[in-house]
Amino acid sequence: GGGATRTTRCGGGGGEAGTAGALRHAREGLGRARAVGAGGPRAGVPGPYAEAQRVRLEGGRRRLLEPRLDMDLEQGCHAEAVSELTALTAAHPLRERLRELLMLALYRSGRQAEALAVYADTRRLLADELGVDPRPGLSELQQRILQADPGLAEPSAPVAEPAVVPVRPAQLPATVPDFTGRASFVRELGEVLSSAEGRVMAVSALAGIGGVGKTTLAVHVAHQARPAFPDGQLYVDLQGAGSRAAEPETVLGSFLRALGTADSAIPDSLEERSALFRSVLDGRRVLVLLDNARDAAQIRPLLPGTEGCAALVTSRVRMVDLAGAHLVDLDVMSPDEALSLFTKIVGEERVASEREAALDVVAACGFLPLAIRIAASRLAARRTWTVSVLAAKLADERRRLDELQAGDLAVKATFELGYGQLEPAQARAFRLLGLADGPDLSLPAAAAMLDLPVEETEDLLECLVDTSLVESAAPGRYRYHDLVRLYARACAERDEWPPSEREAALSRLLDFYLATAAGVYTIERPGDPLADHLETDSTAGLTFADRQAAWDWLYSEAVP
Repeated sequence: GGGATRTTRCGGGGGEAGTAGALRHAREGLGRARAVGAGGPRAGVPGPYAEAQRVRLEGGRRRLLEPRLDMDLEQGCHAEAVSELTALTAAHPLRERLRELLMLALYRSGRQAEALAVYADTRRLLADELGVDPRPGLSELQQRILQADPGLAEPSAPVAEPAVVPVRPAQLPATVPDFTGRASFVRELGEVLSSAEGRVMAVSALAGIGGVGKTTLAVHVAHQARPAFPDGQLYVDLQGAGSRAAEPETVLGSFLRALGTADSAIPDSLEERSALFRSVLDGRRVLVLLDNARDAAQIRPLLPGTEGCAALVTSRVRMVDLAGAHLVDLDVMSPDEALSLFTKIVGEERVASEREAALDVVAACGFLPLAIRIAASRLAARRTWTVSVLAAKLADERRRLDELQAGDLAVKATFELGYGQLEPAQARAFRLLGLADGPDLSLPAAAAMLDLPVEETEDLLECLVDTSLVESAAPGRYRYHDLVRLYARACAERDEWPPSEREAALSRLLDFYLATAAGVYTIERPGDPLADHLETDSTAGLTFADRQAAWDWLYSEAVP
């Protein structure tokens, strides 16, 4: 109560272990006793007798309430008791004992001012309602709080922490039954994870465009690697592509509980939780799957760091700043893999008779696993459709992204997550460069289209590459996945303002090509007056030192 001097941490032991255990058992017994009569068979019984019994039971429950709360504070559960006591004092404002317990709970929670405010509120209420002063015990507690009486605080001596009970977590999501292809990636990642034994840590980071199957591959590989990690597997979706990514300290709290650590033993700060996480894993072989990471900073505190453990990370961002990580760039499926996945979902019988149409479907999907799965699922759910009907629907580029959605799966929504993370200059570059036709775009052409210096344009494009929205086709050349290009154009129509900027960007690109081609023509045919008619005033083209360099540019820009 108000004069209690012996406390323990909630759920833990302080002083003699037997005393702490007895307190816990007594507290649990009081809780069970109070539960008797709460609701129950008599709750709906009418009549005066039933009402009298309900009043009797409720009075008994109230009499048990205060001893149970007293035991809560004896065991150090002051922080947990504050909310319950606050509600109880509001429901029973004149019960001084409840207010005394609330003051003590607040004081032990480091909320001295609030504890004193409770006393002032109680004194004012009793004077207004009953015309009396608080009882001596409440006034004495107020004075002890004002004097910071050491007897009110928890003992300074170390208290016994509850033992960490080893737990073998198995948190991996289920692998998809129709997993297809990716044999080289499965083998490569499996070899890296199997090498964790005898090493401080093995880390593999998968990066790729949204919908390319990073999570599916990682979960499949993790299941295959389970025998190498007999002490368990941890999993978390870090929500890195969304606006509210998971906080590392929250994830660590979840991991520690999954490994058997009591709530009372989990520290508050990120650094302490990360250190405890590594300590708990010491001597154990655990695989940690960190899915959908935002960046390297988010996952560093979550890495095991102990011999025999491993981490598998998926992200749309390439983890180039994650020291010691084995980086894997996941590309779209091969045509054979894409057709195989489509066939597994739709059925061999329907695909066999329309193989060419099925190839058109997976090609329209850009061989992107998510798009193929959506298209195939739509077809499988519509028995009256043929594969040719689906292929015809996907042939219209302006409607293709709208067709590629089924239930809560949508290719457009997946791209939207990545686009929403871009800075304004990056988003503008993504939109405008998607307007260009052709398999890829050179850095000088992109700079002309954006009307920016080459160096600044390169920085923007490399950021888009790092976020997997643009691919680096070769040094100095960049390309979009077919579906991403359609999405970029949709963003340009929706977000680019004024709309004339789209036409201006394309005009700058055409002027760049025309001016550069005129320079090549001048080198090839010096003095020919036709070159004068090809010159532009708005955009300068490239200049070449010799005829070979000019021809190299022509061949590199030629559309196959």
